[in-house]
Amino acid sequence: MTCAVSFSDLSRQSLVRFPAMSAPVLSYEGLGLVQGSGWLFRELDVYVGERDRLALIGRNGAGKTTLFKLLANKIDSDEGRRTIVPGTNVVLLEQEPDLTGCETLRDYAISGDSPPQLHEVEAIADQLGIDLSRACATASGGERRRAAIARALSLSPDVLLLDEPTNHLDLGAIEWLENWLNRFSGAFIVISHDRTFLTRLTRETLWIDRGKVRRAEVGFGGFEAWQEKIFAEEERAAHKMDAKLKIELHWLERGVTARRKRNQGRLEKLNQMRATRAAMMGPTGIAKMSIESDDVRSKSVITAEGVSKTYGDRTLFKDFTLRIQRGDRIGIVGSNGTGKTTLLKLLTGEIAPDTGNIKLAKSLNGIVIDQQRALLSGDKRVRDVLADGGDWVTVLGEKKHIKGYLKEFLFDPELSEARVATLSGGEQARLLLAREFARHSNLLVLDEPTNDLDLETLDLLQEVISDYDGTVLIVSHDRDFLDRTVTLTLGLSGSGKVDIVAGGYADWERQRSAPKAAPAKPKPAAAEVPERPKAQTKLSYKDQRDYDLLPARVEELGAAIADAETKLSDPDLYAKNAVRFADLTKEIETLRAERDAAEERWLTLAEMVETLGG
Repeated sequence: MTCAVSFSDLSRQSLVRFPAMSAPVLSYEGLGLVQGSGWLFRELDVYVGERDRLALIGRNGAGKTTLFKLLANKIDSDEGRRTIVPGTNVVLLEQEPDLTGCETLRDYAISGDSPPQLHEVEAIADQLGIDLSRACATASGGERRRAAIARALSLSPDVLLLDEPTNHLDLGAIEWLENWLNRFSGAFIVISHDRTFLTRLTRETLWIDRGKVRRAEVGFGGFEAWQEKIFAEEERAAHKMDAKLKIELHWLERGVTARRKRNQGRLEKLNQMRATRAAMMGPTGIAKMSIESDDVRSKSVITAEGVSKTYGDRTLFKDFTLRIQRGDRIGIVGSNGTGKTTLLKLLTGEIAPDTGNIKLAKSLNGIVIDQQRALLSGDKRVRDVLADGGDWVTVLGEKKHIKGYLKEFLFDPELSEARVATLSGGEQARLLLAREFARHSNLLVLDEPTNDLDLETLDLLQEVISDYDGTVLIVSHDRDFLDRTVTLTLGLSGSGKVDIVAGGYADWERQRSAPKAAPAKPKPAAAEVPERPKAQTKLSYKDQRDYDLLPARVEELGAAIADAETKLSDPDLYAKNAVRFADLTKEIETLRAERDAAEERWLTLAEMVETLGG
């Protein structure tokens, strides 16, 4: 059983176990927990300072949520001592809030032994755009999540434990939560698959790795470089000992170098696809409907012309025109209620437009992976889901043994006999992906595919999408995921206009935030009409020079960013030289801004070249 004490009871010797920092307000020393037939944790030391911003990283099943419950004192450990400064309020935002016994979301928000004040809950709920009078039985996942956030934040936490806080939230709510946490005066630890969210908010990282917790005084932005450094050190140590290191992580099985090369290759391929797509688009973002090719792979698979859709008095889309080519990766983004799902249904032919027309290629064969997981029955075995109870599954015409195929999706091969109900939410999502990707298709539709996935599975999903031979439509609020996967972004603002942008979420965000051109002043009545300028037939000298030289400059800036990030990943850098740490951080921001500007400039020039016929 756990022994809980206050810091006033601790000796000087017990405090020297913590690195140089302000005294922790919450800690667990020598933590051990038995789960199933063995130890989930053993001899863990976890501490939280009063202003810590921590990312908690680990594979699905590593025990992240369980560690949160231990820190929040919701469950007892088998070994160890939990220590907390008297008066410290620890609040846990659970991944799946328990609404049992509550009629409305308001009832849930003010329930419990020490409920928050109703006016405080309602103030936050109003900012999040949630109606607390909604019945729990009919509330959506997003509404439940907002109610849980409103309850947690209004409890005046000193330490906030956030378990996948961005699940089911739209972009507006995510940005609101980011701003709130940036202003928060207490400490927080966050579990999230949202890389952008973690990068913007965290300054330290806790990594659960093979039953141990590693800590680095670097935010999530430097986590992958730090992780690869540790992997490389372990591989070198294993070689020196002439022994085979038992590797539990998927990327390690292929080696650190292989991972880096594969990621770089994938991103290079994506950038080339984006450049090609940008060159096919006119200055307004509308696809050139006249483009055709004898190459079957470049022909259109979905064509929308002059499409409009209205619900009641509200116009979701007006005069929307787009040609989706074979191999396109289309991301659909926007706040809840702007029509993302409606647009997806229009593009897949599930519903018809009010005006205009949508044409789908006759050969189109699609599969849909949504959030409902209707295909997964709890009493089925993993082998039943993947291979209808057999030992073999056919993937893209290749026959594979079910245990080998499970390993490709980061499962222990012995899980083939496990019941679906025993799998975690992330494991169930991964199983569904494995099942659907084994089916033959040329159109893949993904509705919020990143919910419940750990970072490794997200890497795997990005890889699978990159290698997929068909067309992909993705609805997602995960900004980093979109930046790493899509070639074209459809941005919805609720105005009826659909922004069509070559690139990912970041490209759409830049376009939205770009200053609008000032409206032209009306001409005086007596003013002479100026002569029409001669049509431009070629690029200017400066434009041509930029068009030729910018690709090399972008590559050069990418190398400089990678070098600076490697230096920043040194876990001891902040303690040794805080000024150097800050300088490197600023340098990376400057280099990224320059690279983004260079990429945008080249894409603009590429559009001009295409328009001029060059």
